[in-house]
Amino acid sequence: ILNYDIMARFRRRTCIILLLFILFICSIMMALKTLRPDRAGFGDPFGLGLLPELQQQTVLLDNKQNSLNRIQGDTVTRVSNFHSIAVNTMKASMPPINKLEEELSSPNYNFHIFYYSWFGNPQFDGKYIHWNHPLLPHWDPKIANNYPKGRHNPPEDIGANFYPELGSYSSKDPSVIEAHMKQMRSASTGVIVLSWYPPGMADENGEPNDDLVPVILDYAHKYSLKVTFHIEPYKDRDDRSMYHNVKYIIDKYGGHPAFYRHKTSTGRFLPMFYVYDSYVTIPEIWANLLTVSGSQSIRNTPYDALFIALLVEERHKHDIHRSGFDGMYTYFATNGFSYGSSHHNWASLKAFCDSNNLMFIPSVGPGYIDTSIRPWNNHNTRNRVNGKYYETAFSAALLVRPEIISITSFNEWHEGTQIEKAIPKRTGQVVYLDYKPHKPNIYLELTQKWSEKYRKEQEQWLM
Repeated sequence: ILNYDIMARFRRRTCIILLLFILFICSIMMALKTLRPDRAGFGDPFGLGLLPELQQQTVLLDNKQNSLNRIQGDTVTRVSNFHSIAVNTMKASMPPINKLEEELSSPNYNFHIFYYSWFGNPQFDGKYIHWNHPLLPHWDPKIANNYPKGRHNPPEDIGANFYPELGSYSSKDPSVIEAHMKQMRSASTGVIVLSWYPPGMADENGEPNDDLVPVILDYAHKYSLKVTFHIEPYKDRDDRSMYHNVKYIIDKYGGHPAFYRHKTSTGRFLPMFYVYDSYVTIPEIWANLLTVSGSQSIRNTPYDALFIALLVEERHKHDIHRSGFDGMYTYFATNGFSYGSSHHNWASLKAFCDSNNLMFIPSVGPGYIDTSIRPWNNHNTRNRVNGKYYETAFSAALLVRPEIISITSFNEWHEGTQIEKAIPKRTGQVVYLDYKPHKPNIYLELTQKWSEKYRKEQEQWLM
C-alpha cells in the first residue's frame, strides 16, 4: 500500500510538471507569434481573402472595400442643420488659441493619421451605426459554418475587440469630434486622413456623411490640424467620376484653412488624396486622369493634386508608376500580411520610389485584431505587446527616411488598429482587450514620442 501511494503521488507530480511545461511552451509560441510577422508569408488563404482582387469569390469582407449607393434622406436632413449647431458649440467652448498651443504638442504635418467618421448612436443618429457591425462569414462555407453569425448589439456588445473611452459614440457628436481632435493633437500628428465617400454614398454598413466634413474641418482648424481625404472605392469609381469628385472636394472645401496642401519639391502647394484599393482599377484608366496626355487629365489644371495609391503586392509598384500616381502608401497595420505592409520590404520600395520620383509613405500601426467582425481571422492578429509592436513599426519606418509617415489608425475599431483611448470593460458575455498595464492614452503618448524622434532625425537627414 505504501509503495502504491508513493507511485500515485509520483504520477500526480509528473502530470503537474508536464502540464506546466506544456503551458510554458504555449506561452512562448504565442509570444513568438506576435513578433513573427516580419517574415510572415503573404500566400496564406486568410490574408488573401481580405483583398478583393485576390479572392474574388469572397463576400466583400472589409467595410472599407465595399461601397453602396445608400441615399438616406432622413440622415441628410438631420445632418443639414448640424454644421451650424456644432460651430456654435465650438465657438462657445473655444479657449484662447495661445492656451491651446501651450498645453499641446506642436503638430507634425509629416505624420498623417487615418480617421473614420462613420459611427452613429441613437442619440445623434436615431440608431447605432457601425458599432452594430455584422459578423462577416468566411468565403468557404465549410469554414463559415464553424463560426457564429449575426450582428453586435451595442452599447455593451460592439463590433470591436477593444472598447473606446468615449463609449459607443456618434461621429456627429461635437464633444466627440472635439475630443478626437484634442487627442490627435496631443499625439503630435498633423494631418487627418479622412475616410470619404461622395455625397449620397457610403460603405455597406454606414450612411452618407459628407455633410460632416465642414464640422471636422472647423474643429481641426481649432487644434491647428489639417485634413486630407482618403477616397474609398465607391461604386463605379473611374477616371471620370474621380475627376468630378476631386473637383467637388477642392471647390467645396479647398478654401478652408484646415484643408491640407503639401509643399512639393518644386515649391508648389498641392492637395493630397489617398486612394484606397487603387489597384482594383487598371492602370490605363488611372492614366487617363493622372498623366498629362490622358483623355481626362487633371494635370496642370486648377484641380491638380498629389495622388497616393495603395500598394499591396510588389507588382503594384510598376502599375502605380504607369498609372501616373505621385506616390504609394501601405495602409495595413499587419506586418507580414501583404508585401507592402511587411517592414522588411520598405527599403526596396523606398528605393524604387526614389528612382521614379514617387513618394513612399509607409503605414505604421499599433497592432491588428478583427475577430469581433471576422471571427475566423485570428491568423492575422498582431499582438500589441504593450506598445512594442507599434514602436517596432516606427523604427522600421524611420530607417527608410520617408518624407511622410502614415498611421493606421486613429479609430478603426473594427480592426483593432486604433490609437484612440480605450478602457478595460467586461460585460456578461464579452471581455474586451485593453491597454493595461498602461493608461488609456499610451498610444497617443507613443505617437508623440516618435513624432519628436522623427523631427530630430529628419533634421539630420537634411543636413
